[in-house]
Amino acid sequence: MADLPPDSLGETEAVIDGDLESLILYRDGEGGVRAWINTCPHAGRRLDYAPGKFLRTKKGELVCAVHGATFALPEGNCVAGPCRGECLCVVAVHVEDGLVRLGDNATAAE
Repeated sequence: MADLPPDSLGETEAVIDGDLESLILYRDGEGGVRAWINTCPHAGRRLDYAPGKFLRTKKGELVCAVHGATFALPEGNCVAGPCRGECLCVVAVHVEDGLVRLGDNATAAE
């Protein structure tokens, strides 16, 4: 968790429902962490332009590197672009002993 400064985005992988998924992690300014599947609802492509490298607006919103859909943080809802009104797929996480842990239906990738 220390590698993820406040108001920053990161990428990790986890097995969810038997499938290896890329996840976006967002650490808010209060130390909480949110996670979403790293897939744009518009075209089903990853949001990062390179593994773990994300584009952000001057307002701090997350921008899909492929078609420019813009997502508000920390909510993950699309506020501009081709999938306006849709949301990123939430993954339940919590911080325990300084580590980001997934919900019961997921296990961290090794």
